[in-house]
Amino acid sequence: MAVRGIRGATTSHSDEAAILADTQELLSAILKANPSLKTTDIASAWFTVTSDLQLVHPAKAAREMGWHNVPLMCSSEIDVPGSLSQCVRVLIHWNTDLPQSAVKHVYLHDAVKLRPDLSHAD
Repeated sequence: MAVRGIRGATTSHSDEAAILADTQELLSAILKANPSLKTTDIASAWFTVTSDLQLVHPAKAAREMGWHNVPLMCSSEIDVPGSLSQCVRVLIHWNTDLPQSAVKHVYLHDAVKLRPDLSHAD
């Protein structure tokens, strides 16, 4: 079994409730786009946030969704001039037999412009 990466991102507002809700929306969309993805198959998930959203760890949103046995990490996105602000990104490491080409990445709201070549949302 291989480890595949699922990428995703969303934008939010600078308050704790919005960050958690928008992160849960993103994770739910990733689960929907990849119907065979189960939390028991997730090796880990790494979240980053831009400096204007450092009010809560986005991993808390995953924990609130029941991702209790998934190793989660949060860090700051590097502050590149002109880059998208108010952004939460995630990289999920998925243990799966699917080829990387079958993995669906999800970018929501203003984050769609980050990777239109990878974006998938239903």
